Amino acid sequence: MTKPAAEIPRDPRQPADFDPVALGRHLLRAIRAGSLGTLDAGTGFPITTLVSVATDLDGAPILLVSGLSHHTKNLKADPRCSLLLSEGGRGDPLAHPRLTLVAEAKLTDDPVIRRRFLARHPKSKLYVDFPDFRFYRLEPIRMMLNGGFARAFDGEASHILSPLPDRAAYAELEEGAVAHMNEDHAEALELYARALCKMPGGAWRATGLDPHGLDLGLNDRTARISFDPPIHNGTALRKGLKQLAEMARAAERNAPNT
Repeated sequence: MTKPAAEIPRDPRQPADFDPVALGRHLLRAIRAGSLGTLDAGTGFPITTLVSVATDLDGAPILLVSGLSHHTKNLKADPRCSLLLSEGGRGDPLAHPRLTLVAEAKLTDDPVIRRRFLARHPKSKLYVDFPDFRFYRLEPIRMMLNGGFARAFDGEASHILSPLPDRAAYAELEEGAVAHMNEDHAEALELYARALCKMPGGAWRATGLDPHGLDLGLNDRTARISFDPPIHNGTALRKGLKQLAEMARAAERNAPNT
């Protein structure tokens, strides 16, 4: 069970507004590509490669990899790995938040994982069914978060995951809700992205849903809207999305004219 943020040990010297759980969860869910560290099957030396990343319903990273790649061969020999996710931006790259996960990779053919990965990376439909491509789910063990100067946290990765008492039921809820939002509420999705995430307008689509938030995508851009409190059923989801729309409209009304 994930501990509440209040129970996570904090360094009193850190800024009061530093929330490692919220920041770590955002980086985990919002970043589309990361650096995968594996142990070379031949030499034992660590190697790092770039991979596309999506997340399972609970937040565990998922990868689609080719059996011809070095990292796949390495994972078959030793499933221990790490994944670095960095937000990036202008200026000093070390001033921007980044998250490293230590994990074990597990091969999977779960259709929910396939669906969520393709929603986040639709271009992968071109090669997902090639015979050498497989999905891996990374089982997070430890997290190392650096949110900038004096903003660091090292602890159990479970802090930023989303516990799911009934994964199958939530997968069904998510699939239906995402399809419904994309088919019938495209204007609301754009409003969320524009007003709540400060993103440019466009044909934003819902790419995923989990207890802690809603993921949006537009071409290579991503946006993440957090839920507080977490949402676990359809009734709470409908209420939460309505409240988000009201917040977004209010934000646009109150925004200064430019």
